[in-house]
Amino acid sequence: MTAPRLLRSGLDKLYFASGVVAAIFLVAILALIVVQMLARWTGEVFPGAPDYAGYCMAAASFFAFAHALNHGSHIRVSLVLNMLEGLPRRLLETWCFGIGTALAWYFAWYAGRAAYWSWKFKDISQGQDATPLWIPQMAMVIGAGIFAIALTDHLLHVLISGNHRIKPDLVEQSHGD
Repeated sequence: MTAPRLLRSGLDKLYFASGVVAAIFLVAILALIVVQMLARWTGEVFPGAPDYAGYCMAAASFFAFAHALNHGSHIRVSLVLNMLEGLPRRLLETWCFGIGTALAWYFAWYAGRAAYWSWKFKDISQGQDATPLWIPQMAMVIGAGIFAIALTDHLLHVLISGNHRIKPDLVEQSHGD
């Protein structure tokens, strides 16, 4: 297997794994809600359940970004792009992916810094759970990093081949786009 194919295969597996992790966090939210309901019905208290569900929701969102991007599930305003062809379309896609990539790396960097300072200052949540904040923040850092890698991947693909690798959303196509 050649190096580019190996890299492509690795990146695709990374994006898929990120989607699987997002799905696991969604199942964790369901489990937390069910356990909290059972606790209320039995008169028990499950302290911190809403906080844990919030952490899982944030983690699910950030881990889903890269997988959703590759499957055409992100909102993309393609009205102008669909009217263009050739070099103008390539330039506009390059500009869009360039801006998106820069913003994603900027966010990933500062999310990492926030998690680092939360760890350094031993910052804890203000809820009943008193969780060290760097733990749920790491899901945001990792998810944002994978998303930045995915946007960089698409930017490089547009620069090299002239088109992106985003699969068209079948729901969007069914509406006559």
